[in-house]
Amino acid sequence: MAIMSFAKIQARAAKRKGGDAALAQLIPAAPDLSLLDTIGDDQILSAMAKCIFRAGFVWRIIDHKWPGFEAAFLEFQPGPLCFQPDEFWHDLASDKRIVRHAQKIKSVHDNALFVQDIAAEHGSFGAFLEAWPQEDQAGLMAFLSKRGSRLGGASGQYLLRMVGWDAFILSRDVVAAIHDAGVEVAEMPTSKGDLAKIQAQFNVWRKQSGLSATQMSRILAFSIGENYDQTVSQEDD
Repeated sequence: MAIMSFAKIQARAAKRKGGDAALAQLIPAAPDLSLLDTIGDDQILSAMAKCIFRAGFVWRIIDHKWPGFEAAFLEFQPGPLCFQPDEFWHDLASDKRIVRHAQKIKSVHDNALFVQDIAAEHGSFGAFLEAWPQEDQAGLMAFLSKRGSRLGGASGQYLLRMVGWDAFILSRDVVAAIHDAGVEVAEMPTSKGDLAKIQAQFNVWRKQSGLSATQMSRILAFSIGENYDQTVSQEDD
């Protein structure tokens, strides 16, 4: 079975959204990857924590409480966090400024060490991300999962998107569109083989369309599933 061209997927998304002009209004600009090395390590660690604490929780509650998270976690400065005593982390488990989830709290400490290690090797975590090949998001996701804490799966994908790396999001609709296009993957593609297939197809579609992974991911989400009226939920793509 031949894989559907991205032009056909884009045409279907445009039809569902009211035409090419209407679809264009819903597609973000391609990320400016040159800005990645300007992102502070504190911003990276904050984004990691936000993605982790959002996972399995109501996003708007986490976002509403985020100023409290920033204060509780010392503005997410990796250096100071790495040297806090055990009592600091123990007390956070009862701190009402944050969501009190012991394992997620621990992940902030672990990821502070991770960010600091990568920054020592590359100058900053943002510089490390800028240098990673855009054609290998699957490899970057595997790296984040292995070296970081609780950064596998969707959390890692949302992290990359949040900090401005050109990432696809494997939401339910995006995966359904990929499968509909003829790429045989699981409904929840987490295996190394499925992710390799998806990565390879995104690389083909990038060459066909000239679009970024962020843009293609959004178009795929619009091309299938429930047709929202000029909107997309945070978790559709």
